[in-house]
Amino acid sequence: MHRIKLLIAFTIASLPLSLTASAGDPLNTDALKSSAMNSASGSLTSLLTSKLGVTQNQAEGGVGSILKLAQEKLSAGDFDQVAKAIPGASKYLDKAKSLGAYTGALGNLAGLNGALGKLGIPPETAAKFVPAVTNFVGKVGGSKTGALLKSALGS
Repeated sequence: MHRIKLLIAFTIASLPLSLTASAGDPLNTDALKSSAMNSASGSLTSLLTSKLGVTQNQAEGGVGSILKLAQEKLSAGDFDQVAKAIPGASKYLDKAKSLGAYTGALGNLAGLNGALGKLGIPPETAAKFVPAVTNFVGKVGGSKTGALLKSALGS
């Protein structure tokens, strides 16, 4: 009986440690890597809506805007690698455009921030949005893929 109580106490004590995100990973994407691989396109946007408090449209449009800048900055092969880490990437690109996040090239990080602003994402949330997506891509697609996206975004 004493062992069971110890086991329960240890499990409860360690639970908060597994639920906290590290400073470098604001959305704790490590915990979501396997679910992201399994449930694919909904995972990233669900993560963004729950952790950053953005709407579904803002999450989808924001991911699409990030992909748009990446598409502009990366070679076709490198962009394909990034897009593969975000199932439904073309859907997000279309969604961002249909929501008016961009009408032409974004050009750079300032253009991306402008696109996020057009979606109603405040600057303080946008500052968390980009690292959250790049961390997600790095966890799901691997560190090389995450580095590709970071380089395209200039972050």
